Amino acid sequence: MAKAVQTRVTTDEVEHAYEVLKDVVVRTPLQLDTILSERYNCKVYLKREDQQMVRSFKIRGAYYSVHSLTEEQRAKGVVCASAGNHAQGVAFACKKLGIKGKIFMPTTTPRQKVSRVEFFGGKFTEVVLTGDTYDDSYQQAMEVCEKEGMKFIHPFDDRLTITGQATVGLEISEQLQEECSHVFMSIGGGGLISGVGSYLKEKRPHTKLIGVEPFGAPGMKQSLAQNGVVRLNEIDSFVDGAAVKQVGQLPFEMTKDLVNDVVLVPEGKVCTTILNLYNENAIIAEPAGALSIAALDFYRDEIRGKTVVCIVSGGNNDLDRMQEMKERSLIYEGLKHYFIVNFPQRAGALREFMEDVLGETDDITRFEYTKKNNRDKGPVLVGVELRKPDDYFAIIERMEKKGFTYIEINKDKQLFNLLI
Repeated sequence: MAKAVQTRVTTDEVEHAYEVLKDVVVRTPLQLDTILSERYNCKVYLKREDQQMVRSFKIRGAYYSVHSLTEEQRAKGVVCASAGNHAQGVAFACKKLGIKGKIFMPTTTPRQKVSRVEFFGGKFTEVVLTGDTYDDSYQQAMEVCEKEGMKFIHPFDDRLTITGQATVGLEISEQLQEECSHVFMSIGGGGLISGVGSYLKEKRPHTKLIGVEPFGAPGMKQSLAQNGVVRLNEIDSFVDGAAVKQVGQLPFEMTKDLVNDVVLVPEGKVCTTILNLYNENAIIAEPAGALSIAALDFYRDEIRGKTVVCIVSGGNNDLDRMQEMKERSLIYEGLKHYFIVNFPQRAGALREFMEDVLGETDDITRFEYTKKNNRDKGPVLVGVELRKPDDYFAIIERMEKKGFTYIEINKDKQLFNLLI
């Protein structure tokens, strides 16, 4: 245990980082959210890191790391790999401090994030899009570091980066004037939770730290279960700010003795949360930024009557993705279903389906023949949106009663990805 404590960043280190950052980063508000508080029967405070200049907490660790370079290192320049938010922080630091930088980002990064990196870095940074994931970009960035002797600014597996992120915890501790039972925050590589956790466990030792990962990228969850850093073979990159195949070694060593739990949130639930935050609170959160709030449903009973904090880690959401998010949300909530239905090749079959299978409030959102031939039956791709989740069972019952054979695409991941 003593070794684990020494691994953590100290309060002195965090306070020094804050002195460096206080005139550069925004001291973001800690807001009591009345809508969420009423929904969960507790006090829910939101730490609004989406209100940073780069719309993410990542500016803290990135700027502190770049600022800490020696003159020789500054002269050679820096390299980073990022899915977007860390890249913006490094770009901002490069321009602010007059240092050249090369920034490697996955080709899957939303265009909005790429544009922001180019904006913040200006003439001081070069953006290189490569690979499908953060890990692919990381490999290429490391090759450039070796070849050109530039300093790599790690987004999470670095003590200086972690110390910069820990200043979020310092602000929470100073801003919250009451006891706090839980702090929820997203986990990607682990830099945020290891930094904030280090500080809060010293200042507020009775507060539970809850890490939140997307269901499709459970790197920290699996690493803690196996007591060692695990590399995932495949990940769902939808929650791009928290989708990494491998958490950092240093964050893991810190986190394993700090975190009280790591909860996995399905991507569809994240989408529902994003839409609710936008419609109810006028908050634009990116998928990773909504993770902490999405986790509240899984802690509803435990947090009742208490005070909790959710760190909204980022707000770099590409509005072009909103239709996809709505789709994922509806599917997760059980309100949208896709089927391949075998239709009899005769007049009146469609009318029969509409009148005898669909309920009064069911809506067909997609209908297309997937293959045309002269057989007795032909497969049709049908998308149906429901008013209530329980309406699904009535549709299934009526299809079977009327003799329509079908395949449920929602339950077949490979088929769903192929057709939808």
